[in-house]
Amino acid sequence: MADRARAAGVVAIINPGYDLESSKLALVNAGNIEGVYALVGIHPHDAKTADAAALEELERLLGEPGVVGIGEIGLDYYRDLSPRNDQMQAFRVQMDMARKHGLPVQIHNRDAHRDTLDVIREYAGSIPGIVLHCYSGSVEMARELLNLGCFISIAGPVTFANARKAADVARYVPLDRMLVETDSPYLAPTPHRGQRNEPAYVRYVAERIAEIKGVSFDEVAEATSAVAMRIFGISPAGTRENHPAG
Repeated sequence: MADRARAAGVVAIINPGYDLESSKLALVNAGNIEGVYALVGIHPHDAKTADAAALEELERLLGEPGVVGIGEIGLDYYRDLSPRNDQMQAFRVQMDMARKHGLPVQIHNRDAHRDTLDVIREYAGSIPGIVLHCYSGSVEMARELLNLGCFISIAGPVTFANARKAADVARYVPLDRMLVETDSPYLAPTPHRGQRNEPAYVRYVAERIAEIKGVSFDEVAEATSAVAMRIFGISPAGTRENHPAG
């Protein structure tokens, strides 16, 4: 999979965790596969597992080589697989960790726009990078997030024929505040919709954004890669740098 991504022009892969075990696996991949980096975190689906021991272990993982941020964290009121109070508590504790350790975060938000914004407002400016992963909100919400200094990450749905809202967001968000992603193994872009997604397919997302914005593919690829490298402290050579502010 990493070889196919490289063949498609992908220079780095950021692999998030959703619980302790997947976070540890992301670390293994980061250690064994060139160009792969890890995020560690507890997803809102698994927030009910975020007891004191789990959070202590998660914080220990932040010091491991290859970790470039905290994620995937946030709120999911669509599936509600963990009680909302547990989701909110896990979200805030991990945002506190990001602030304490100076690490960027990748935020999951599904049908929890108001509460997600409320938390982000509290932490904006004190965390070096807040990324809204697989963004599904409106242009209006994107405007407020950008005003708070956040970054918008756009995934496969922007390529879907009926994705008018996603296209509007892609048109609105400037390239210097945008990332592209696959959300593998989910949400494969057209022409692979319905199949298992993988990092190589991120090219289709960038191509569609270029079409929407009326710019070249290379401009989108270079700009969004630069944003990701700046937020997560990854150099073009693939080495880990200190996290810059912002």
